Amino acid sequence: MRQYYVYILSSRSRTLYVGVTGDLARRLHQHRTGESAFSSRYRISRLVYYDVTTDVRSAIAREKEIKAWRRAKKVALIASANPAWNDLADELQIPR
Repeated sequence: MRQYYVYILSSRSRTLYVGVTGDLARRLHQHRTGESAFSSRYRISRLVYYDVTTDVRSAIAREKEIKAWRRAKKVALIASANPAWNDLADELQIPR
């Protein structure tokens, strides 16, 4: 069964990017190598939050929901799951 990820990336200065993908490792690689203009401009490369589902519609709906939130609510979501704002790609064993 295919998995879909809603994810939040952060820069060192905590600029945030919210996205959805079916291949988190590939998408993270794109962000880190500059294939994403926004990520490249703001040096966003740290995976600080992700959620997994098998339903693509619910993943897209969740991404839209999070994108509509104010910054403080996004920061609270990250802090609740990842208080130290660690790069979660390490725990998922996604290469840098």
